[in-house]
Amino acid sequence: MLRRRKLAETLFKAVGICSLALGIGTLVLLFGALIVEGASRIDWQFLTSFPSRRASQAGILPALVGSSLIMLVTAVVGIPVGVAAAIYLEEYARKTWLTELIEVTVTNLAGVPSIIFGLLALGFFVYILGLGASILTAGLTLALLILPVVIVTTREAIRAIPVQIREAAFALGATKWQTVSDHVLPYSASGILTGIILALSRAIGETAPIVTIGALTFIAFLPPAPVTTEPPFISFEWLMSPFTVMPIQMFAWVSRPGEDFASNAAAAGLLLVCMTLGMNGLAIYVRYRMRKRIAW
Repeated sequence: MLRRRKLAETLFKAVGICSLALGIGTLVLLFGALIVEGASRIDWQFLTSFPSRRASQAGILPALVGSSLIMLVTAVVGIPVGVAAAIYLEEYARKTWLTELIEVTVTNLAGVPSIIFGLLALGFFVYILGLGASILTAGLTLALLILPVVIVTTREAIRAIPVQIREAAFALGATKWQTVSDHVLPYSASGILTGIILALSRAIGETAPIVTIGALTFIAFLPPAPVTTEPPFISFEWLMSPFTVMPIQMFAWVSRPGEDFASNAAAAGLLLVCMTLGMNGLAIYVRYRMRKRIAW
């Protein structure tokens, strides 16, 4: 019996190692193919040029600016709402059937395909509110997409704080909000920030909801500048501007014949992967730094 158990354990380890090697090997091969195909195409001209019918003159500037502005709107809308909802559900809401229904719904929404959020945004933001295919619509759509992830990860981070911290604060006469703002949130900030950055890194690569709400594949202009030389010096016209993003620009290049356009798509993919890995690396660094400062 003991020999059979050791054999089963060895077999399980071998299967696990093979699965890990298969996953990492596939990732390395795909990333290596992107580097070989697209690294030589990345230069200053590629980063600062508009799309062109000639592959050698085409650039990714509108897609790069569009992705950055959409992620700005997504972060400004999605993060405060998600964190506030998580704090309320975890610290203030009473355990009733309604709150349990909301919790189950939020958890299930985290696994809903992104195309569903795109269809919801098309009906509500584009047709009912009349926002059109704009940067604001795209940012709100992706904010809805990351909202369940932010709520779930924030709740998990808050739940990980020992209950003794709260009891000690209450024993010293602190109010509920003082306990949350002075103790719970600072101690759980590393987990919250990690979840937020991972959610944003997922949103930046989403294509289906952006295509659904009407993103363009060819843009030869940039959105209006947010800062002007005339009072009030701040403009929000860029929110209603048409847009494109990096995944859609990649799709447009891949759809065109010619190896040069394939190299452009590989270069854009390499930039997108580097941005995603950079955001994940930032999440790991922030979590490591903030955990070192915590002393229970």
